[in-house]
Amino acid sequence: MITRKSPREIEKMRRAGRIVAEVLALIESELKPGVSTGHLDRLAEQLIREEGAVPSFKGYLGGGRYGKGPRSFPASTCISIDSEVVHGIPGERTIRDGSIVSVDVGAILDGWHGDGARTFIVGDAGEKARELVETTRLAMMAGIGAAQAGGRVGDISAAVEDVGKAHGFGIVRPFVGHGIGTDMHQEPQVPNYRTGSRGAELQPGVCLAIEPMFTLGNGDVYVEPDGWTVNTVDGALAAHFEHTIAVTDAGPEILTSIT
Repeated sequence: MITRKSPREIEKMRRAGRIVAEVLALIESELKPGVSTGHLDRLAEQLIREEGAVPSFKGYLGGGRYGKGPRSFPASTCISIDSEVVHGIPGERTIRDGSIVSVDVGAILDGWHGDGARTFIVGDAGEKARELVETTRLAMMAGIGAAQAGGRVGDISAAVEDVGKAHGFGIVRPFVGHGIGTDMHQEPQVPNYRTGSRGAELQPGVCLAIEPMFTLGNGDVYVEPDGWTVNTVDGALAAHFEHTIAVTDAGPEILTSIT
């Protein structure tokens, strides 16, 4: 079931989204060769909690469930490096010069979620890596632009796919965008490719996380033995961008923004 949020509820999500944006800005300022992913994660969690929120990812089991144990996500952020697409677990690894680093952040404030991600380039990663990162960002923005009241989820999917295909990048298919609100993952799913269906209608008050994932290869992925980290099968570099947005009569509004 697709839920529509009231203006008051969207304001709550806007506040959670602002925290996500602040965390991503903090990580960008601290991201350099030699810093550990665990250190970045600790900084992120500290900021989230100082703002009165809790991390969306820590203890997540999937399916909207949380708990402790070997299957729960152990960190507050997902930090994925080079060929890792999403859900990388922060730890002792250090960032290398020339890497591309995808950081996914979620925050829950007063029961409402914000979810956002960016891929950063550390040092000189080469022209193709820069093109991949910028194209993935532009695909996200194209998808957001297509999130118009009266349109369909499939319009977002088509807009994202068109940008990726125009540059010849692989589009990751098993992982998609999603509705968001009092749960991190709600209906509808928002694929980054055409499915043959236009999908659900986009009505004012619908909130979505739009998140393209492109690779320099064919887009095929697998999950590593840790049960979380998603990597490209061919070892190709991957990029990931995400914003939480609200569909409004005046057009889509980005909620994971500092301003």
